[in-house]
Amino acid sequence: MSEQMINLTIDGIPVEVPQGTTVLKAARKVGIRIPTLCFLEEINEIGACRVCVVDYGARSLQAACVLPATNGMKVKTNTPEVREARRTVVELILSNHDKKCLSCVRSQNCELQKLSLELGVADENTFSGEQTAHPIDDGSVSIVRDNNKCILCRRCVAACYGTQAVGVIGPVKRGFHTAIESAWGMGLSDTACIGCGQCIAACPVGALREKDEASYVWRMLGDETLHTVVQTAPAVRAALGEEFGLPMGTNVTGKMAAALRRLGFSKVFDTDFAADLTIMEEATELVGRMQNGGVLPMITSCSPGWVNYCETFHPEFLPNLSSCKSPHEMMGALVKTYYADKVGVPAQDIRVVSVMPCTAKKYEADRPELAGSGYPDVDAVITTRELARMIKSAGIDFVNLPDEPFDRLLGDSTGAAVIFGATGGVMEAALRTAYEVLTGETLGNLDFHGVRGVKGIKEATVQIGDLALNVAVANGTANAGELLDAIKRGEKSYHFIEIMGCPGGCVTGGGQPIVSAQDRMARDPRMVRAQALYQADADMPVRKSHENPEIKQIYRDFLEKPNSHKSHELLHTHYIARPLYHEGAR
Repeated sequence: MSEQMINLTIDGIPVEVPQGTTVLKAARKVGIRIPTLCFLEEINEIGACRVCVVDYGARSLQAACVLPATNGMKVKTNTPEVREARRTVVELILSNHDKKCLSCVRSQNCELQKLSLELGVADENTFSGEQTAHPIDDGSVSIVRDNNKCILCRRCVAACYGTQAVGVIGPVKRGFHTAIESAWGMGLSDTACIGCGQCIAACPVGALREKDEASYVWRMLGDETLHTVVQTAPAVRAALGEEFGLPMGTNVTGKMAAALRRLGFSKVFDTDFAADLTIMEEATELVGRMQNGGVLPMITSCSPGWVNYCETFHPEFLPNLSSCKSPHEMMGALVKTYYADKVGVPAQDIRVVSVMPCTAKKYEADRPELAGSGYPDVDAVITTRELARMIKSAGIDFVNLPDEPFDRLLGDSTGAAVIFGATGGVMEAALRTAYEVLTGETLGNLDFHGVRGVKGIKEATVQIGDLALNVAVANGTANAGELLDAIKRGEKSYHFIEIMGCPGGCVTGGGQPIVSAQDRMARDPRMVRAQALYQADADMPVRKSHENPEIKQIYRDFLEKPNSHKSHELLHTHYIARPLYHEGAR
């Protein structure tokens, strides 16, 4: 059945759109950009801020983001009344906003700042008067909340409740005293917050930010008694360039390695190496469970946001989690054992810094159980955004840097590792290895398209010899919860499940470059960044983890074999059931 189309005019321009289309989206079809602030496509479409008002002949101006286009409608988006209404809305928001723009982490990438300039706000103090004062919530190891900068757009609330199904923040009180808070005024660290940072990615201003560790890393780099190494996650290379004006999805692997070397790190390693190692351990664990009656389905454990969610909301599935540490934790353990021995540096003098697309990795690195060598596997985690700020503050001309390789020993990787950053990537990488381990045959087609894409839940049956392997992939914890509930009801049955805590996987993790609501309408960062990783995989000379020469060497020289006693000591861990609310929960 074909869609019913309607015709209207916007600023005198005819436009035909399917019935049910909003005026905001209809305007974009003919190149008219209506400004927005509270709107975040598919996440927060509530018409709350009134920045997107338009005139269509009614008694009052209406919010275009929730106004359905109708046949014969005549919309005006740029009349004097419309412009004045939008400007007044922004001035009213600024009247109760902490306007410390020069020192704000979102300066020059703030939607409110940009709107103020676009709408010609001449004086941000037009409606000056009483301002609310809020304490800064910085008790979490992952996320800082500053309600003095909050504009009550509710985008963070929608991301936390809708996208992630965690729901630890929401509006409280009324009128001038309205605020976005946790229950009973608790800090995030005392709630069931999983640290995913999707609230940060949704926030249009600087009310939410990651817990900054850059100053700690600078101190490490300045201490000549320390041997400080750095590792970078797969997804970082597909997004870091955006912070320097490069197109979304530009692969900047070589420039990133060069920049890190210029910052002063002793060695620059690739977390992709440890992703290959994770596949060796995880695929072997899966085969062992299937052959020896282990707990199935086995569920991946690379995403700390997902692990936090499972420990808090679905602890009954903890036996299903793979015991493998996440790749950067595996890397940290090896740096302080295998690498330390190879280079003759005492483990107590080594510091490991992880550059991650994820704010939950900060909490993960702080977990006491992740210290297999006797020292914390990872000493500091900085996000993609934090790294960008460090590069800028060091005066490094990132765009014009030459491409440089990672350091060897723990720097070689395969195409299977680089796709870890996209939803479905861990599953695909594991299948490439599991197939050959189980069958003893060479896999012909390495691309498992059935597990690719940004759909919330994907299912596939993969034929491996005589075995029909039922697999599922979920991204975003709301989708993960839906999948787990279906399993508990007996509606679904799988052998292997991949879950990533963030929508689209690590490519849109809570620590990645912020993409404005307007840019999200034009390009989907989940798909654009993921495509960069899939292209990198396709271009790699080796695309299966078990064929990585450095992986083979580390098993020969140190670990013996996947899932060996040594591997379990250093590369595996355990998980903890946590009640929903208790002091110090996160």
